[in-house]
Amino acid sequence: MRKRHGRNISGILILDKPQGETSNRSLQKVKRLFEASKAGHTGSLDPLATGVLPLCFGEATKISQFLLDSNKAYTTKIKLGVKTATGDSEGEVLAEKDCSHISLQDIEKALVNFRGEIQQVPSMYSALKHKGVPLYKLARAGKTVERKTRIVSIYELTLISYEDTYLELDIHCSKGTYVRTITDDLGEALGVGAHVTALRRTQAGPFTLDQAQRYETLEQIKKEDDFAAIDEFLIPADQAIQELPEVILPAATAEYVLQGQAVITRHLPTEGLVRLYKEDVFIGIGEILDDGRVAPKRLFLS
Repeated sequence: MRKRHGRNISGILILDKPQGETSNRSLQKVKRLFEASKAGHTGSLDPLATGVLPLCFGEATKISQFLLDSNKAYTTKIKLGVKTATGDSEGEVLAEKDCSHISLQDIEKALVNFRGEIQQVPSMYSALKHKGVPLYKLARAGKTVERKTRIVSIYELTLISYEDTYLELDIHCSKGTYVRTITDDLGEALGVGAHVTALRRTQAGPFTLDQAQRYETLEQIKKEDDFAAIDEFLIPADQAIQELPEVILPAATAEYVLQGQAVITRHLPTEGLVRLYKEDVFIGIGEILDDGRVAPKRLFLS
């Protein structure tokens, strides 16, 4: 019998990842639901976390790195007075302290030092890899390795509420920011310890929760209307890279680009990456060369 390779679909689905499920598990479930031949996610969310997880299908996997490198936004709920090994509610409790003396003003004062460019040491319970092995796997095996301090940017850090030892934060940050590390460091700054009890990603690059779909909803829609209905939720790949300048090529010029050749055309930026279109059809990502031509960098076949 001829092996079935799946449907050749292309686009981005914004999944509302459920709590308690790994990003890869969520990806595989949705891939099977769509019967897609090729799919990938754009950076892991912790099992504890919920919210925006862009999934790329087919040709759209070629722009997954842009989403991986994009800015993110989160809301997180934090409990003061309890420090855990993992920085979240799933870890072993390491210390407990009374935090009844911590005021709203104390928290606001401490948060000042977590805005702008800050230094972080990634948690041993992060998905960052050491010699090809995720740190959390080493941590669960009782191992600790040295991690390099990294600089991340916190664009916005807003205290939403503080009540009964729990506080809620809204965070807009650069890629590679660990909310559990912010939480742990904040607890240390306040002298009482802290850990994450809930984490929800509200934005990844240009995509927000308003666009996110729950797996159960997609499953029900497919049962009622089959593939045509759920395919409507796929977002064109170029929507992920709207920050890149647009270059519209005449059909004849675009054909040279599709053959891998650099071309000259009017109204090109002076440098950097661009979105390439054959008239009104997105064909890929280009790069401006030193001589002023635009060369193909990642071409889309469909």
